[in-house]
Amino acid sequence: MAGDTGKGTTAAPRTGRLAADLRGFREVQRLAYACAEAVAAQLRPGVTEREAARMQREWLHGHGVRDWFHLPFAWFGDRTAFAGFRVPLQFFPTNRALEPGMPFILDMAPVYRGCAADIGYSGSLGLNPVQDRLLSDLRAHRELILRQVRERRSLREIYENVDRLMVRQGYANRHRAYPFGVIAHKVDRVAERRWSPTVFGFGTQSLKGLVADALHGHREGWSPLWSPYRFSDHAPQPGMWAVEPHLGFRGTGAKFEEILVVTDSRDPEESAFWLDDDLPHVRRWAEEGAA
Repeated sequence: MAGDTGKGTTAAPRTGRLAADLRGFREVQRLAYACAEAVAAQLRPGVTEREAARMQREWLHGHGVRDWFHLPFAWFGDRTAFAGFRVPLQFFPTNRALEPGMPFILDMAPVYRGCAADIGYSGSLGLNPVQDRLLSDLRAHRELILRQVRERRSLREIYENVDRLMVRQGYANRHRAYPFGVIAHKVDRVAERRWSPTVFGFGTQSLKGLVADALHGHREGWSPLWSPYRFSDHAPQPGMWAVEPHLGFRGTGAKFEEILVVTDSRDPEESAFWLDDDLPHVRRWAEEGAA
């Protein structure tokens, strides 16, 4: 495939804790994408967002997931572009029913064997040329983000450059609608529990980790949230980042979400790389390039 997509599954062997972490995070990310593809294949006219979210929960529970960074979401139609979203409660699944040609986004963040993932899967029920174009144009954002993280530009500057690319493409930035306008957030290992409660859809163990990161980062001058604001005006912090550029155009939205690994290596290719290149949107771009 043309373009710089990172090392992912072709990365050089790594040893020690990092290698173990990569295997664990890659496993849960692949599990989440397998869930998204399985649920997407079952969607039919009349299925609601709430039903699609429940299908994700049940599939993942059946595959061993007992904890969450956040519970699954599903957005249909113009809700894929967060049309009219003003308050956090509007992100939760509704009774919006799927119709032929309608775009959808499935978003889930399971915790499995102590590792968390957060993924976004975009598709449509039948043909949707607008969303197809959005999905194709997301490729440039994946390449830009990786390149500029390797250049150690500040997270705030990279965010602004993603914005500029969207404007050139003719799209609206829809990740600005997320809390704090984030395009990404850190994910970490989570203490394993047989059962972990959720608060407003977020797992309590994961929230504790994010708060701890925020307090630690505040003391050291960095944030676990990648936003357009001053608190993200720092170089990329080593760790696992769930990155989700989200494009919108006239009531249609599309995004991907996957883990970007940032290290303190001086080798540019080892300093940042996508955890896995064997993902649905990356395979799609490879097929488009081969056509």
